[in-house]
Amino acid sequence: MSATRQGLFWLLALTAFFLLLHLLSGMLLPFVAGFGIAYLLAPLVAWLARWRLPRGAASLAVLMLFVLLLVTVIVLIVPVLELQAAQLVRAAPALAAFARDEAQRLLDLAQRELPPDQIQKAQDMVGSWTGTALGWLAGLVEGLLTRSLAIANLLALLLITPLVAFFMLRDWPTIVGKLDELLPRAYAETIREQLRLVDATISGYMHGQALVSLIVGVYYAVALSIVGLNFAFILAIVIGILSFIPYIGEVIGVVLALSLAAMQWGTWGKIIAIAIIFLIGHLAAADVLQPKLIGSRVHLHQVWVIFALLAFSELFGFLGVLLALPAAAVTGVLVRFALARYRQSSLYDPERADTSG
Repeated sequence: MSATRQGLFWLLALTAFFLLLHLLSGMLLPFVAGFGIAYLLAPLVAWLARWRLPRGAASLAVLMLFVLLLVTVIVLIVPVLELQAAQLVRAAPALAAFARDEAQRLLDLAQRELPPDQIQKAQDMVGSWTGTALGWLAGLVEGLLTRSLAIANLLALLLITPLVAFFMLRDWPTIVGKLDELLPRAYAETIREQLRLVDATISGYMHGQALVSLIVGVYYAVALSIVGLNFAFILAIVIGILSFIPYIGEVIGVVLALSLAAMQWGTWGKIIAIAIIFLIGHLAAADVLQPKLIGSRVHLHQVWVIFALLAFSELFGFLGVLLALPAAAVTGVLVRFALARYRQSSLYDPERADTSG
């Protein structure tokens, strides 16, 4: 088979894969989640198997330990989360009134300082941005509820995911071996090398970013609580979770924290203290934690991670959020491989055609 026909075959196969993924995105969430859990826990199962423990027993033990740790964390966090959530709900009218009063104060100031036509333009611009943001947020929530987190899908996620994770863990070597047998023999070693790079990229980013998120979340929970900011625990959880999306978690955290501080105290001293906390957190994460725990070996640029998350969430909903990082890693490895081959070809340097001939 010629190289052109091989390329056409794999292009059609990839197109069919993404089409099938799009059509089945509503029911694939528990399977993707189970595969993700198995991928994270597979090294620990392999370590236990090397100690002569049967792989089925090792898979069950590791999975039960993971579920136990997850439940323990939830049991410890939920009471505090419920308390602060209830306080936040009670404070919501005051927050809304504060935001409305501040907006009115800024509008009055603008009316005194700006010409009427500029004020009207500013109002129209703010109204347009607000409508767009609210529409996007409503669409996102609706999509999550209807496409990904409906009751049936949530039950399937809770019931099917552990089963998928267990069978994937138990049969991991067999699955890898079967997939390896399907590789085109002429390119098998090249594909294996690229898959090893993809595995190193995904595992390095996920493990490193998880540690960064945990440390950042604990730091903000402790620091904001010491300052006395209300809802510090909820805010820290939001920042920790959203820190998987570069800069987004910090921006949202800064805006929410400064708004809450302004409403709670109304003094510049406390507001500046909150700003200093976030500045220290950003510098520590960007200059210390991420280089040490993630490092340059991951080769995933933060802009590329943001683009992949937004693109895949738009295409596949919440399922796309889970698939975005592996897709970004695979695409990055393939692009670097293609560029390396291009630099070695006559398309890049015509003299290579003469030397190769």
